[in-house]
Amino acid sequence: MNIRIEERLGLVSIEVDKERHIKVETSICGECDEKSCLHFCPAHRFTLEEGKIKHDYEGCLECGTCKFSCHRGAVDFSYPRGGYGVYYKYG
Repeated sequence: MNIRIEERLGLVSIEVDKERHIKVETSICGECDEKSCLHFCPAHRFTLEEGKIKHDYEGCLECGTCKFSCHRGAVDFSYPRGGYGVYYKYG
């Protein structure tokens, strides 16, 4: 059975914590020309709004890509506290 990635992501459940598990130093983002975070996050949690990087942690898949894709070190990634975060329902 072949399931498209969009359908697979629909099987993911996320228990959102009020505490952010990803912190982004947006002052560093302002100096970045590449904006690699816009391209590497599989959940598209980074967006460009009015020329500024915005980050929404609530749909994070916890892959950690953002931590490694930012060569300027603007992203502080950690996993959510116990009981929170992503739950995979299939696979």
